[in-house]
Amino acid sequence: MNSTSASLSDAILATDRRHFMHPGTHASDHASGELEGRLIRRASGIRIEDHAGRSYIDAFAGLYCVNIGYGREEMAEVIATQSRKLSFYHTYAGFSNDPAVELSQRLIQDWSPPGMKKVFYGMSGSDANETQIKLVWYYNNVRGRPRKKKIIARHRSYHGSGIATGSLTGQAKFHAAFDLPMPQVLHTACPDFYRDARPGESESAFVASCVEQLERLIESEGADTIAAFFGEPVMGSGGILPPPTGYWPAIQAVLKRHDILFVADEVVCGFGRLGSRNGSEHYGIEPDLISVAKGLTSGYLPLSGVIVGERVWDVIERGSREQGAMSHGWTYSGHPVCAAAALTNLDILEREQLTRNASDVGAYMQQSLHAAFDDHPLVGNVRGEGMLAALELMADKTERTPFSPSLKVSNRVAQAALARGLIVRPLGISDIVGFAPPLVATRADIDEIIGITRQALHAASEDLSVSG
Repeated sequence: MNSTSASLSDAILATDRRHFMHPGTHASDHASGELEGRLIRRASGIRIEDHAGRSYIDAFAGLYCVNIGYGREEMAEVIATQSRKLSFYHTYAGFSNDPAVELSQRLIQDWSPPGMKKVFYGMSGSDANETQIKLVWYYNNVRGRPRKKKIIARHRSYHGSGIATGSLTGQAKFHAAFDLPMPQVLHTACPDFYRDARPGESESAFVASCVEQLERLIESEGADTIAAFFGEPVMGSGGILPPPTGYWPAIQAVLKRHDILFVADEVVCGFGRLGSRNGSEHYGIEPDLISVAKGLTSGYLPLSGVIVGERVWDVIERGSREQGAMSHGWTYSGHPVCAAAALTNLDILEREQLTRNASDVGAYMQQSLHAAFDDHPLVGNVRGEGMLAALELMADKTERTPFSPSLKVSNRVAQAALARGLIVRPLGISDIVGFAPPLVATRADIDEIIGITRQALHAASEDLSVSG
């Protein structure tokens, strides 16, 4: 990069520090410049490039979302064409548009488990889950059950960062200083077999313990007050935690017995990431409602969906006859350009069989991670499913003793990886390093990701020795 370009980039980054409030960012460190900024200028395939011309493998697909990879000309062309034809019109009062109609049909017929009926659109996973809460409350009001309103989520879950969805999210940092969670939201056990199982406890016994905790919570609150349960098929930002064997069938049995709706949060797991069309299909979940986003457009444009099951839709339809139109919606619900982008994204996923690739290359990634890191002194646990994986770091892997949070070990590993041209994500629940590469990744890409990760772990080990 020449001096003129460098000066321009420095000026833009200075303006960024003055005026851009970034999500999930230390405000003071960013404003002062202590946190190094980066301008991402271009991207292609699984790689992005910054203002200095440095290239990085994006092993986290943005934020779990760029399933088809970056730089697809086909997507750009469709977005431009639809923008010229119909850039926007609302979908209130029965107005519609061709892309939203076609997308709704394809989501129901081709990308949802049986029993789904309708799709409602938003712009993010957070607003999808806000809509879900309102639908759940509406559903019970129409059915004459005004007390059945409490929502159960799980500790360490992530369902958004709004007021209601931030309450659902089972992480203290999303509650602190925000007066959350709301009193209607409850949390039950996180199914983390590695961290929370008792010594010698089997997976089946651990699942039984999780179920018992859920049963106790329902009993103490009263089943007639519990409206819904929210669950990610594989917990994402809470640590990339696949469920223990038998977990979802056992949880569903409890919910059905107490007439509690199941909301499957597929924002991370949907559209091929687990090597199946969706997490519900992957684990035999039978949801009443589904939230989707991220991989729906592979992040090319913001779009989310609430997929409504027949059981819930029948009540919504009845409610409209009794109370008139439901007063809920977003200005951009069913946005035609976003819907057109989603349709092309689905075309690419299907034509290139990226779900199958996620299964095949994902299995290779899981095997390779185990081979590389099962015996690494810093790695206590290697886990994942499909194109989702995590390394959990431990000070003493035998005793499962975590590092002091002050050491920020996963951050050190992520920074060491970044310096070597790889983006992985430190997950802040504990020292966990997450991987979620685009579904177009090859075995050679996985080899490169693992090679750099090995170097980053070595660098972090040396840094910890010096720090100690």
